[in-house]
Amino acid sequence: MIDERGYRPNVGIVLCNERGQVFWARRCGRDGWQFPQGGIRAHETPEQAMFRELQEEVGLEPHLVEILGRTSDWLCYDIPGEYLRRSGPFRGQKQVWFLLRLLGRDDDVRLDASHKPEFDDWRWIDYWSAIEHIIDFKRDVYQRALTELEPLLSSRKTR
Repeated sequence: MIDERGYRPNVGIVLCNERGQVFWARRCGRDGWQFPQGGIRAHETPEQAMFRELQEEVGLEPHLVEILGRTSDWLCYDIPGEYLRRSGPFRGQKQVWFLLRLLGRDDDVRLDASHKPEFDDWRWIDYWSAIEHIIDFKRDVYQRALTELEPLLSSRKTR
């Protein structure tokens, strides 16, 4: 599914723990780290895609997380030409971002939950440090998503 502007619908997932740190994962076989994300399939809502991607990439079932909120609109980024050949016939991604809180334990995270894992390592990092470490072409979307979602984290940090 590619929209009329050439963007593929996608979800991004900011998973936080009780200390307000966020889940940061390393792409398999690469040096790049990022938040979980993935495409929205035909006839799938963004929330359904988010839960599917969360299970496939991180091994977490819906009962192990709480949705704190989501971005109000799509956030878009273009994929630079040198990455497009690997990514497919589209211009970039348009994403709805979700902020989740882990209700389970760190041990519930399973990067090998799918037959083709996306990530091979993970850690908790400070909320804003993702901006410093994400690949350049995603930086603006990460900044916009984290800025919009931060008030939801601050207002519901712990119970």
